[in-house]
Amino acid sequence: MIVTLTANPSLDRTVALPGPLQRGEVQRALSVRQESGGKGVNVSRALVASGLKTLAVLPGAEADPVLAGLRDTEVPFAALPIGEPLRSNVALTEPGGVTTKINEPGPVLSAEQQEALIGLLLDSARGASWVVLAGSLPPGVPADFYATVTRRLRSTHDGSEAPLIAVDSSGEPLAAAVSGDPLGMPDLLKPNAEELAELAAAAGFATDKSAEELEADPEAAATAAAAVVRSGVGAVLATLGSKGAVLVTADGAWLATHPPVTAVSTVGAGDSSLAGYLLAASQGAVPADCLRQAVAHGAAAASLPGSRVPAVHQTTPDAVTITALTKD
Repeated sequence: MIVTLTANPSLDRTVALPGPLQRGEVQRALSVRQESGGKGVNVSRALVASGLKTLAVLPGAEADPVLAGLRDTEVPFAALPIGEPLRSNVALTEPGGVTTKINEPGPVLSAEQQEALIGLLLDSARGASWVVLAGSLPPGVPADFYATVTRRLRSTHDGSEAPLIAVDSSGEPLAAAVSGDPLGMPDLLKPNAEELAELAAAAGFATDKSAEELEADPEAAATAAAAVVRSGVGAVLATLGSKGAVLVTADGAWLATHPPVTAVSTVGAGDSSLAGYLLAASQGAVPADCLRQAVAHGAAAASLPGSRVPAVHQTTPDAVTITALTKD
């Protein structure tokens, strides 16, 4: 089973526009979709769609629309009531897949609520193969929250029973994941190109390349990811938008590319990539084939409207090309 923790879940509304966003003008939407969201929630949704056992751990009251959405889509969850409504996010998608997101900060989590959420996760993660810690952190939660949760997971379980841990976040919470002690280092990090540059700097490797340059130069992306792996992280899965993704472990580095797809919405594509990786890893696939399924899932997600997630039968891993890279 794969358990996900979403500390700052959301109700995601995706508004499809008939043309480019016109600032200051009135535009009529082509369609509006609404789904329960947050990075960890999206990963669980994608795993459920492919028939893999998962549990989403999150804050939220029983009647909150986010939890109601999970029940409607039959995503198993364990929720901590916090006495406040969860946030709502809005994504505006233009033809061609250009997406503008407006994300609310979310409700404040007190120290007591943070501890209760960690306790709920520790109980839920017993026997899990992976735990995914994903998304932004709500107000009141320290930047090293994911590193703290990682240490707690490993210290609570015996070494042979502790789940593998994946982290997908940004900014300070992501940097904190590689700046602490080895017990707090994740087994897998899933940054995009911009976050990869931040991670490499936090690991002591400052790259002079922009996110756009890293997307266009997979060798440079692999070099930056290798610096993060040397800091103690087990592996880095760096998604590079339409350019595919790079996977770097202690044993090798690979680039995966997919033929171009017609992008409809990029919302949740990175989360689907992580779900695809975990799906393949849970089936015993080698790292390169985990990367293959990650890119296949991400490409399929980008071709779907709103924040819809693909099932494995909607993906085309055979269309993905894998290339070995040098990482130093």
